[in-house]
Amino acid sequence: MSAHHHTSTTTAPTTVAHPLDSLTAAELARGRDILDAAGLIGPGTRFPSVLPVEPAKEAVASFRPGDAIERRILFVLLDTATGQPAEAVVSLTTSELVSHTPLSTDAAPYGQPQYLFEEYEAAERIAKASPEWQAAMTRRGLADRMELAFCAPLAPGHFNRADEVGRRAIRSLTFLRSSIDDSPWSHPVEGLIVHIDLTAGTVIRVEDEGDVPVPALDGNYDAATVGPARTSLKPIEITQPEGPSFHVDGQAVEWENWKFRVGFNAREGLVLNQVTFRDGDEDRPVLSRASVPEMVVPYGDTTPTRFWISYFDAGEYLLGKNANSLTLGCDCLGVIHYFDGVVADDHGNPVTIPQVVCMHEEDYGVLWKHTDLTGKAEVRRSRRLVVSYFSTIGNYDYGFFWYFYLDGTIQVEAKATGIVFAGAGIPGSDDPHATEIAPGLFAPVHQHLFCARLDVAIDGERNSLAEVDVVGIPIGEDNPYGNAFTWTTTPIRSEREAGRLANTASSRVWEVTSSDRRNLVGKPTAYHLVPQPGATLMAQPESTVFGRATFATKHLWATAFDPAERFPAGDYPNAHAGGAGLPAWTAADRSLEDTDIVLWHVFGPTHIPRPEDWPIMPVDYSGFLFKPYGFLDRNPALDLPDGAAASSCCAGGGDGGEHGGGGECRCEH
Repeated sequence: MSAHHHTSTTTAPTTVAHPLDSLTAAELARGRDILDAAGLIGPGTRFPSVLPVEPAKEAVASFRPGDAIERRILFVLLDTATGQPAEAVVSLTTSELVSHTPLSTDAAPYGQPQYLFEEYEAAERIAKASPEWQAAMTRRGLADRMELAFCAPLAPGHFNRADEVGRRAIRSLTFLRSSIDDSPWSHPVEGLIVHIDLTAGTVIRVEDEGDVPVPALDGNYDAATVGPARTSLKPIEITQPEGPSFHVDGQAVEWENWKFRVGFNAREGLVLNQVTFRDGDEDRPVLSRASVPEMVVPYGDTTPTRFWISYFDAGEYLLGKNANSLTLGCDCLGVIHYFDGVVADDHGNPVTIPQVVCMHEEDYGVLWKHTDLTGKAEVRRSRRLVVSYFSTIGNYDYGFFWYFYLDGTIQVEAKATGIVFAGAGIPGSDDPHATEIAPGLFAPVHQHLFCARLDVAIDGERNSLAEVDVVGIPIGEDNPYGNAFTWTTTPIRSEREAGRLANTASSRVWEVTSSDRRNLVGKPTAYHLVPQPGATLMAQPESTVFGRATFATKHLWATAFDPAERFPAGDYPNAHAGGAGLPAWTAADRSLEDTDIVLWHVFGPTHIPRPEDWPIMPVDYSGFLFKPYGFLDRNPALDLPDGAAASSCCAGGGDGGEHGGGGECRCEH
């Protein structure tokens, strides 16, 4: 097989061979038919969220190929005429409605289902039809710009305002465009905020504050606008003449020592299940399930235009439903395998997102090397398997990348790019909450705080958790020369003990140990969660976003496994008063010793925007490692092929070899 950077294969979820397989288009259509037969779908019924009901762990563990598979779907229904939402569970196995539960949104702590795509269009239509909005635009001298204006639909947060609580509200900020294809984000109409009741289809009120001129900037970044591309970059060709090293069977993946199942849903996007690492002839469990189920983007601005902004991009907008169809050679380079994703549209009908998850191998430089006393060098190259997807939520784009390494390490990386959200100001002025990134364009400080959910299973479901810190030792009997230091291992025995902050000064990591297996030196087998920390939530405890995004106030939480506990800000953070999710669950203070535990890790950048972020932002990287620590008895990558023997370049051939004079052959990086 000859392979190069234009080679790809695709898995489309059309059949179900395993309880953890993603929902298929046929299943979504059948589930909707069951609801229709039960009389639950009327002309105004919409579907803010449609998710699989995941099988019990016991059912997954006992499953054998050919067994019957119980399949259920959780539909969230919204009566757009009344605003009344409900949850409905259907069984595809029995073709029955299992449950139908109306949801309360008109009493504390409130909360609303996720937004519909059609509501974005409705918000703009309602805003533009408003006499108050038209008057504000006219007062600002923008009457001739109204037709091409873009009214962005934005989640409102929760501020207990009498005219908002319990209503399906959305806010809209206005941006100008010179044409339908013009990027609107460089032309904010500062101080114009439209508050909308989506159910009534009316404007609650319009705020029109200030007279800051709209920046006259070109925020476009396409090739036609930028002009001729540079010609100095030479091509890089990714070739795998014998094809990739991974094997795909439906949604099951095998690559070197790793095995896992790829899943995808409308809220979390990419989900990885049953992650194991082969040790000899044994596939040893590492993770039962892993995903990034929530993120919050709180803004640090005090202006009326933006003080309320704190987007929950999964819980309010749905990361998976907004996922991109990836492009070969641009989003992913190499020999690619794609997985299609299936989500439901606003009417509950299936929609396939082709090529939504990308998987490929990457060379990753030197994995290990040593030159011995005789001058003989042994070196082996690293490689990683990359599984990723991208989601676009309004102005921002987020890539979620899971890397699997040959030494047993898993890395999670979030890539934030897209357009920074900005307002208008007086050119050359100072703002303590926003930087001027272009003349008259001010981008507020904000954060992108992701929360990974790791259902850990280190050699099985019975695990324990501890915090490991490096500590200095005061000079004295235990440190006579002053050079000594050691480490401390502090057990985290219950959920209330588990709200932890990272500490780079002590190289803090969190250790998950097996309760049932020990390694060659007699210690419990373990993995370390190695944070690469940034700031946690900067908002004050008295703020409403603190209550709604309490999960983001700690780098680590841990809970006893409960299948109903999936989303760290709760099931319905949209317009919710706060307190749901992790703070509510951990109040039970369940034991974390010798039991099935889940880690929740918060990471991500705090963004003080810069001119280099305009008009489109270079990727901002953040993430963490999940790394074996005594899980294996020795380096698991000793048997990698000798790169020097396999390459005449590394063996000293080619144009000069690694140390040749003036040659272009390079093997170690």
